[in-house]
Amino acid sequence: MQDVTRPSETPDFLNHDRPPVPDMVVPRAILPFHLEGRPVRGRLVRLGALADALIGRHDLPEDVSRLLGESLALTAGLAAALKFRGSFSLQAKGDGPVPMLLADCTDTGEIRGYARSETSVSGEAGTLLGKGYLAFTCDQGADMDRYQGIVAIEGETLAEMTDAYFRTSEQLQAFVRLACRRTPQGWRATALIMERVAAQGGIDGMQDAEADDAWHTATTLAATVTESEMLDDALPSEQLLHRLFHAEGLLVDRPRAVSYGCRCSRARLAGVLQGFPESDLDHMAEHGQITMNCEFCNVAFRFDRAEVRGGAGRA
Repeated sequence: MQDVTRPSETPDFLNHDRPPVPDMVVPRAILPFHLEGRPVRGRLVRLGALADALIGRHDLPEDVSRLLGESLALTAGLAAALKFRGSFSLQAKGDGPVPMLLADCTDTGEIRGYARSETSVSGEAGTLLGKGYLAFTCDQGADMDRYQGIVAIEGETLAEMTDAYFRTSEQLQAFVRLACRRTPQGWRATALIMERVAAQGGIDGMQDAEADDAWHTATTLAATVTESEMLDDALPSEQLLHRLFHAEGLLVDRPRAVSYGCRCSRARLAGVLQGFPESDLDHMAEHGQITMNCEFCNVAFRFDRAEVRGGAGRA
């Protein structure tokens, strides 16, 4: 059966059977940076109006929408730190009122996500997700090894859960600050992510105690950033990073774009339907039509049952 979550081999501009979803690109959404002579690298992710386009397609409670926005910004930031071809995803499964949370980003910055939830819920991520697991997956296709790190959900916020993942699964010191809320301009979502670079990563001549002090200083400064600063469209990313780290040898790298990245299409979903037995297709049909809903972009695709042929030889 075809996996509709894999990146399409057809470029978007040639994929004429895609649903009418926003053609939106934020050219400077991700600003990588590092602190010269210090064991610190990071990314500032600001999705801008793209967050509203992604979150607004789902009818979710306020706190669930906020959690979805945080996961989108976080996933974009983590994907930007990797060298890969394919997709990088964050997935949380739990026994709480939000049993599923998923966000993924391709190597070219196409991002999407969704959350399943009860109709009226509120609270922090730990309350919404309950007990379960958090998985980070890098999928580079059938010909490449698939990397996946899985940890139990620990912490009340998504940032705390990510920090627990870095500590237990990657043995890496990291700093994660996430922000998402509905502003007068619509939903906005931001992530500030930093990792401590090992000595062999280019910090020559620095003793362990000096590296410890440099990392402590960087995280202390990063912790002073406010939600208002992170979500302020009028405050450029370069200026925000300058406020935090101007005395710490701040060097910014080339910004990266992020775009609206739902990769569903009528043709791909039709391929999925063809993998089902005829009896299952008959059960799916209502009034002669089968409806498949893309959970990422919330678009319903309708197929005439008479035109869909199921997999041969299936029970």
